[in-house]
Amino acid sequence: MQPEDTVPGDHPLRPMRVMVNKILRELSPEFPKLYSRRGRPSIAPEKLLRALLLQMFYSIRSEPMLLEQLRYNLLFRWFVGLSMDDKIWDPSTFSKNRDRFLNGEISERFFAAVVERARADELLSNEHFTVDGTLIEAWASHKSFRPKSDDEPPTSSGGRNEGVNFRGRPRSNETHVSSTDPDARLYRKSSGAPAILGYLGHALMENRNGLIVGVKTTRATGIAEREAALELIRGVSGSNRITLGADKAYDTKDFVEALRALNVTPHVAQNTTRRRSAIDRRTVRHPGYTVSQRRRKLIEESFGWGKTIGRLRKVHFRGLDLVGDIVRWTAAAYNLIRIRNLRAAT
Repeated sequence: MQPEDTVPGDHPLRPMRVMVNKILRELSPEFPKLYSRRGRPSIAPEKLLRALLLQMFYSIRSEPMLLEQLRYNLLFRWFVGLSMDDKIWDPSTFSKNRDRFLNGEISERFFAAVVERARADELLSNEHFTVDGTLIEAWASHKSFRPKSDDEPPTSSGGRNEGVNFRGRPRSNETHVSSTDPDARLYRKSSGAPAILGYLGHALMENRNGLIVGVKTTRATGIAEREAALELIRGVSGSNRITLGADKAYDTKDFVEALRALNVTPHVAQNTTRRRSAIDRRTVRHPGYTVSQRRRKLIEESFGWGKTIGRLRKVHFRGLDLVGDIVRWTAAAYNLIRIRNLRAAT
């Protein structure tokens, strides 16, 4: 008996594997560039990428746990392409090969291929989009956020995991840096939320079916969301006028003017709290603005999936490049599930 014989014909991973295999065949010319022609044979890239997707689909929080599942889970072996007798890789070998795909920009190409698959199925809107950002907690503690100078806060206890007293000592990104993840920034999402060390993940969604068509990861700053939004919308804007929905955080004069310069109609939620909104009545009065405000909330579903099912609540990687890599894989996995469900509904 082989793993193929144990998987039901109507299992939801079956259509997913068909889509993934088509994309991997398109990317196959890029794989040999990542490996040396000398030395021992490494992990087949197609198998490694399928394993990475399983990690997203089934909320497996670490690579050693994923490899443990592959030892005895026949469903996982079938999806990855392993037979009953194939030996499972060592965790260090798996991690080393995964790093090759970061250097080869494979996550970007895989995500783009998934988007093209949705476009070929006529699931994407070419006119109406939504942008938003989410705070991703870094794999670094507050204790690692130390002054750039030698002025260390006093410790309150001894031992390996010492307590640190931060009372009366203001901390900011200008004066402090994390010793374990220098790219992480201290950031507060809202006035009532605690400040955490993290990154900002940004997504551009098309409004027809809620599929992610653009993704970017940045350091957490006060202007990063608007800067990333402009970069993402430039990738889809053209001669035809399009709309971009967003929440109140994007309601600034500079951002709205930049959108209009790109021939993009800003369907941004008005922020009138002790200020004047940059969105005037010429925009608000149109029915399309109301539709955009309703559809833009779909983007929260992708962030919610990424943090509850995917691995974005607290990433287990350090550095902007690695975190950005895992954000792209998560967005690709979310799109694959959406595409499968949309196909099944038609």
